[in-house]
Amino acid sequence: MEFKEVVPAKCDTVLLPTGTLEPHGVINNGADITAPVAIAQAIARETNALIAPAIPYGITGSMDAYPGSFSISESAYRAYVRDVLHGLAQTGFKNLVLLNGHGGPQTAVLNDVAREIGQEKRVRTLVINWWGYCADVTLDVFGEDGGHAGWNETAFIQAIDKTLVHPERYRDDLATPNPAPGTYSAYPAPSSIGLY
Repeated sequence: MEFKEVVPAKCDTVLLPTGTLEPHGVINNGADITAPVAIAQAIARETNALIAPAIPYGITGSMDAYPGSFSISESAYRAYVRDVLHGLAQTGFKNLVLLNGHGGPQTAVLNDVAREIGQEKRVRTLVINWWGYCADVTLDVFGEDGGHAGWNETAFIQAIDKTLVHPERYRDDLATPNPAPGTYSAYPAPSSIGLY
């Protein structure tokens, strides 16, 4: 079947997984893209939506000094995501759902660009940060907030593919509680597990 026979006549919703590559303690460096891809696959099985190729690179920030990190500048990321969303809207999708796996400035960029494209192309956009969407579940299950490579993210990756979790690599110095906002800022981050 040709693309033009499907979009938008039979399917007008697209799921776009986004993330980045950075260390995550005992889970895979690609955890920030592993999670949204799995979410997209689950949603697509239950709805009439197509999955766009994932954007695995993002704005890594304080983790980019660690081995295995890969960071895109904010300006390059903004332009790239904008072009991708513009292209998805241009091809006929009316609902653009961004499934984001990475926080920090990347979230703000995604929110801004999605809103801009929504207004310009007259399409609906939705940015979902999976960890925020399930924050109540994290509190119910673990009794505390998650974190970068914290309980919530590690458990989610383990549910997706247990071979991506390596508990034998855990050391106490891998985890650092995040400071209260405004108390201090460190580069690079003191550890690859940041607890909220």
